[in-house]
Amino acid sequence: ILDEADSMTSAAQQALRRTMEMYSHSTRFCLACNISTKIIEAIQSRAAILRYSRLSQEQVLTCLLRVCRAEDIAYTETGLEAILFTAEGDMRHALNNLQASFHLTKESSAATSNDDEKETGGMITQEVVYKVCDQPHPQVVATIIESCRCGKTRVAVQTMKSLCSLGYATTDIIGTLFKVVKAHLHLPEALKLEFLREIGFTHMRIADGVNSSLQLYGLVARLSALPTAESVAAASKQ
Repeated sequence: ILDEADSMTSAAQQALRRTMEMYSHSTRFCLACNISTKIIEAIQSRAAILRYSRLSQEQVLTCLLRVCRAEDIAYTETGLEAILFTAEGDMRHALNNLQASFHLTKESSAATSNDDEKETGGMITQEVVYKVCDQPHPQVVATIIESCRCGKTRVAVQTMKSLCSLGYATTDIIGTLFKVVKAHLHLPEALKLEFLREIGFTHMRIADGVNSSLQLYGLVARLSALPTAESVAAASKQ
């Protein structure tokens, strides 16, 4: 079993291909990777490719609850929801974020508690999780979306500026924007698709290296200029 096979160089993969050919009669090779396109065609053609999707939130939550009970970790529902939001279906990220959040609360409680309470740690809350993960708070991002929805461009831009001034990377902000819009319950489907379309184009520009905060301000302006929810819904019915 070879993990992270996509990090191997092409020369190393060619050598591995030869080894697989020589010992295929007695050995079964299992290669694990994140990006299958980085595996050379010679190996891909000799293997059965199995693709695994992200875990569902229910599956991740079940594991988190089991860990919290086993380790006697205090938590809030919103705290676990924040971990699910930041993990994006990755169990490893979820457990790492849970551990980091617990250690932060433990250090905070140790500074203000007596020796008997130092070992218990504090509470896993929404604020602690987003502080540890260093990601924009979804509630703040949701206010930007709501301002854009109502055509309040200045308010949306000011909120976006405050996020940028806190030092968040443009990739983190645009990623949180995408997730918040996708999970938004009160946006009409047609308007949600238009929002996601504009966010996707901006994400593409940022990924290409144009990661200035002006990209985010321009995105806010374009979202605010979109038709209102009522007009989009009426147009979709027609």
